[in-house]
Amino acid sequence: MRWLLQGQPQQSTEGFYSPEAAKTEHHPTHPWYRVMCLTGVDYFSTLGYQPGIAALAAGALSPIATLVLVLVTLFGALPMYRRVAGESPHGDGSISMLERLLEGWTGKFVVLALIGFVATGFVITITLSAADAAKHIVENPFVPSWMHQQVPLTLLLVALLGAIFLIGFKEAIGIAVVLVVLYIGSSLVVVLEGFRLIAAEPSLLANWTGRLNADYASLGAVVGAALLVFPKLALGLSGFETGVVVMPLVRGRPDDDPRRPKGRIENSRKLLTTAALIMSFMLITSAFVTTLLIPPEAFQPGGEANGRALAYLAHEHLGEAFGTFYDLSTILILWFAGASALAGLLNITPRYLPRYGMAPDWARATRPLTLIFTFICFVVTLAFRADVDAQAGAYATGVLALMTSAAIAVTLSALHKKQTWAALGFGLVSLIFVYTSAVIVFENPSGLQIASFFILGVLVVSVISRILRSTELRVEQVEIDADAQRILRNLAQGEIRFIANHRQRGDIGEYSAKEAVVRRHTHIPPREPVAFLEVFVPDASDFSDVLKVWGVEVGDYPIIRLQSPSIPNAIAAFLLYVRDQTSKIPHVYFEWSESSPIFKAITFVAFGEGDVPPVTREVLRQAEPDPSRRPVVHVGG
Repeated sequence: MRWLLQGQPQQSTEGFYSPEAAKTEHHPTHPWYRVMCLTGVDYFSTLGYQPGIAALAAGALSPIATLVLVLVTLFGALPMYRRVAGESPHGDGSISMLERLLEGWTGKFVVLALIGFVATGFVITITLSAADAAKHIVENPFVPSWMHQQVPLTLLLVALLGAIFLIGFKEAIGIAVVLVVLYIGSSLVVVLEGFRLIAAEPSLLANWTGRLNADYASLGAVVGAALLVFPKLALGLSGFETGVVVMPLVRGRPDDDPRRPKGRIENSRKLLTTAALIMSFMLITSAFVTTLLIPPEAFQPGGEANGRALAYLAHEHLGEAFGTFYDLSTILILWFAGASALAGLLNITPRYLPRYGMAPDWARATRPLTLIFTFICFVVTLAFRADVDAQAGAYATGVLALMTSAAIAVTLSALHKKQTWAALGFGLVSLIFVYTSAVIVFENPSGLQIASFFILGVLVVSVISRILRSTELRVEQVEIDADAQRILRNLAQGEIRFIANHRQRGDIGEYSAKEAVVRRHTHIPPREPVAFLEVFVPDASDFSDVLKVWGVEVGDYPIIRLQSPSIPNAIAAFLLYVRDQTSKIPHVYFEWSESSPIFKAITFVAFGEGDVPPVTREVLRQAEPDPSRRPVVHVGG
């Protein structure tokens, strides 16, 4: 531990963690366009299946329905996440915004539930994308029969992804840049060839408009139908949450304020905007050319274009050589689509669970977390037998839950800042995502069920970890004011003795009565100087914090007051601080509680209080293994 006197500069200590340290660089930063490729492997890879999904859901209406998706992307999701980037620039995403708006255990459990959805969306992104890549390999006619093993191939791809992250982020981003350029470039070639074919054969456009006129009586009917099928196309919105989660990898300006790095925010907004514009262009153009050039029956399950519409066009119109090249680029980007999800998991998990005491402190390290998440992906892959369709519901549920929470967070933020028009606009976006999420859950409740398992797992692990870590010192640093230092100097002239007190009235009569009872029960010499020690708990749901110390006097009674999330942990940390500052072993005196030990244990974990004397002694025992250097705890009464 390190001690900090009020007004002194904060000195760095190797291995020390603080919330501010979490906001500094843990990994090398990169230009925004390179980081965009890391998020883009997930976002852009949906082009592999999005045109087919749109064609199955909307038929000839696919380009119009995709246009609705693009409008929601550019005028809903993009402004929403640009605001998230500005208000949460340290990689916390929209979760930290809700954490600030919701206090205490309510806020903590909301965050834990959202982390469950994060785990759902990101883990399923990894396993689903790897399974889809494996499926492309298995279905390729040039692949030998001995490789037609969907599950082992998927496990191998997941293992390779984890291995890359064990090597380092620099390599992961470098690979992402190559894959995105390769895939977007080859997809653009397919789309441009599609437009050339449509321009050369005007009857294709006439046939499409004829199908629309036959199926829909008016423009209003077309728009209404497109809005109804929008939820089925919502996976085309994936990628925004990872875009803000990986913000710590985005290079800012040298003069950026660590608390609000304007350069990083500006560059991250460039990342989000550029990715959205590229994806919007590719979505609408790919939907248009695939709808006009591919027979409707080819999109059906078992059809040659099912799940691979652009690949179908590549083989059909650009030759088998280019088609095979396009297949390879699709397989690679689908495999690496999990990279942005894994980067998000590795960035967001250490920012919450260890800080809440709901994961071991080593969970801040990248490599152990990579191994854990890779193992979880193995389990999920085996549970679903690497079936892409079986995981689609969970994927959509996780993605939409995060986007809905982000929409609500920015709406509440706008309301808090009294920005009426912004609140109305983001409120409308929130309604769109709530509606979309409800439709997805209603049509495929298995997604919510799977997400519930992830949420339950996060909650169970969190509660167990919180209980196991409850007797840690839990104090990051000590800030002490001049009055408290003066009281300590006076006490240090003899034996240092503190009487722990739970303040009631705070008047002279209370301290006089307390002193008399404690001296009688614990045999403190009558003329031996003592000071009172009082702890205030502003938010017991916090796990660790700065221990703030200040001194006051009530009559002739010196009182030292502490502020911390937990009473016994705060007292133990303060006693160790006093020992280190004075080179004397301090004593603290308590009275026994009359309450049930079981009830006290529960209140300690939940509210930071409970049976203070034995817990204080246990915290001291764990923090200082040498009994001769350990502060002394006395209990009487």
